[in-house]
Amino acid sequence: MTTFFSPQDQAKFSKFHLRSVLTTGMGVFADGYDLSSISVVLPLVLASFGIKALDTLESSLLAGSALAGATIGALVFGQLANKGRKRYYGIDVGLMAIAGLAQAFVPNVMTLIIVRFILGLGVGADYTLSPMIMGEHANAKDRGKSMAFGFGVTWVTGAAVSALLDLGLTTLGASPDLVWRVVLGASAIFPASVIYLRRKMPETTRYLARVEGDTATAARIISEIDEKEIAPIDPKAIKDPNSAWHYIKKDPKRVIGPVLLWFLFDIVAYSGILFGPSLIAKGLGLSAVSFSLLNTALFTIPGAVIGLSLLDRVGRRPIQVLGFIGMAGALIAFGLYSGSVAAMVPTTGLILYGLQNFFSQVGPGSVSASGILGVELSPTKARGFVQGLTVAGGRVGAMIAAFVFPALFKAYGESFAIYFLAATAGLAAVLTIVLIPETKGLSLEESSSDVIVLEGDYLPSFVEP
Repeated sequence: MTTFFSPQDQAKFSKFHLRSVLTTGMGVFADGYDLSSISVVLPLVLASFGIKALDTLESSLLAGSALAGATIGALVFGQLANKGRKRYYGIDVGLMAIAGLAQAFVPNVMTLIIVRFILGLGVGADYTLSPMIMGEHANAKDRGKSMAFGFGVTWVTGAAVSALLDLGLTTLGASPDLVWRVVLGASAIFPASVIYLRRKMPETTRYLARVEGDTATAARIISEIDEKEIAPIDPKAIKDPNSAWHYIKKDPKRVIGPVLLWFLFDIVAYSGILFGPSLIAKGLGLSAVSFSLLNTALFTIPGAVIGLSLLDRVGRRPIQVLGFIGMAGALIAFGLYSGSVAAMVPTTGLILYGLQNFFSQVGPGSVSASGILGVELSPTKARGFVQGLTVAGGRVGAMIAAFVFPALFKAYGESFAIYFLAATAGLAAVLTIVLIPETKGLSLEESSSDVIVLEGDYLPSFVEP
């Protein structure tokens, strides 16, 4: 299908694309750092304020407050994105920088919970804006790997850096109170470093042409991306007259699928992210930092690299199904092992549990949690709203994990809690098959059925695929 955007879709990966990936990716790096660092230092934070148990209400609130903020941030900025992607880009990392630094100076647990809620507002905004901007700037051939790297790989790397900083400070003999304050406060560095770069990024061509009708500016940006001059067309030939609600009513499955799958994935993923370094690591006889670093180095990063290499060759749908099935199998194996021995061998337990992290990143961590489905399945006019709703669905799943997983762990034991996660992953595999079409290699207009039929003298920019 030839459209106004075809030169951009068919362009080779260039410096423009690399700059876009790095600029958006650094904010996502901060997201990974922010949401993972609390799990690494959670025992230190609780002990610092005189709380000894890991399964208390304060523990769940500390783990879940940023996620609650992210839910609201995603919904708000999803709506604002229809007034301009770039217009609000920079506010997200600004919030993350200010609240991130404030974490180092909190006097009590409740203040830290409130500060992390504000931090979450920025994280939710970034989760919504970054995948949209990255996807709308990308070419069709490399869009999957660009988004998976800029969202999946950088997120995992940010999480690893938080654990490494904790390890370094502990090795140097820093006091536990100083360790957690520095680890949490250092999160301000990463978002602050890209505020300027984000404000300098151009508005996306899809937003300019389809929402604003500014085809002249869109043509100039496409020429910069493709490194060839293209002429603008009459705005009436391309500006979308429909509302976001028009597309949502027309095909609600395109909204339900991405929202539901990120929701289910985050129930499983965040149970491990938030409580793996404390509850699961304790059963293996490992420290929180050792558990996090070993899982990241041996399983999560290799899985992310493999997912990155398969997205644009094999496709989104098959690797997500494979990933969910692999997660379910690994979790069942870990649950059987942990329930059948008096004391788990750390190496065996780590491998069985680590495999679910591996398959997580090969599949849904590179697809659903990279924001790909919400971007590719929703038309430009509805993309902000759908992406905000999709991110919010994931954050609600993560909040459920923050409260339900430790409750199940405490009431019924580790194996039962793990089987619950395995069943959730299995359900997600089935729903991926039922709800998600393949979008590999398609333009955003083809993948989202963003079609307009024109009459009169205007050149049709879109035809029925």
